Amino acid sequence: MDAVNREQLESACGLVDEAQRIVVLTGAGISTDSGIPDFRGPNGVWTKNPAAEKASNISYYLAEPEVRRAAWQSRLEASAWSAEPNRGHLAVVDLERSGRLHALITQNIDGLHQRAGIDPDLVIEVHGTIWYSRCWECGDRRLMEEMLQRVRNGEPDPACELCGGIVKSDTISFGQSLIPEVIDRAMKVSEQADVLVAIGSTLSVYPVANCVPLAKSRGAKVVIVNAEPTEMDDIADVVLRGSIGEILPQLFSPGSNTRPNQ
Repeated sequence: MDAVNREQLESACGLVDEAQRIVVLTGAGISTDSGIPDFRGPNGVWTKNPAAEKASNISYYLAEPEVRRAAWQSRLEASAWSAEPNRGHLAVVDLERSGRLHALITQNIDGLHQRAGIDPDLVIEVHGTIWYSRCWECGDRRLMEEMLQRVRNGEPDPACELCGGIVKSDTISFGQSLIPEVIDRAMKVSEQADVLVAIGSTLSVYPVANCVPLAKSRGAKVVIVNAEPTEMDDIADVVLRGSIGEILPQLFSPGSNTRPNQ
């Protein structure tokens, strides 16, 4: 790393080392090294295929059977099913082992933090999870694999077995309300943080992006780690620009031989 970036990294490490209640906020950028593309980046899913964004809009999903059929085919081929946690996810596990990870707020729906070994009780999935399905009508929730097997068996748009309603992944689509108690918990832990580290997010999706200024307003230091500029860079105490998989082990992993001054 160049001298300026190393100085910033040393500053960030100092903030993390002194903290006792660290809240980590992660977005799609932490999972790209696992082979899961982000949405808005240069190689993002929506950047390359704007039509794919339709399937993430609840209005289109509910109203257009062809959108649902395309969504089910896309789910069959989702890279998340075979993805493995990467160095970034594992570095957050190292932070948890230090006993100072207060909570992990994630915008991601891939479940890779839990697969890496993070205590599920610490994870706040504000946008839900692809590993389960949910009926829009009756709320029946079951493992996604059950629904995918029905698609493989020839059902292009499988309906709920209990009520016949429309089924989607148990994720929050555009136009769909967040679960109040989940976002409330994200805001509460942000207020309690002494350091908030935002990783791999453009910090442009609300209300979860509000976690950053909320933490700042309560006295927390803010560290942003991302490959590209974010909408919150101006309020951060330290901005680390570069590869998340290279930066996080230096920031979170005790004894890392790449950590500054070691």
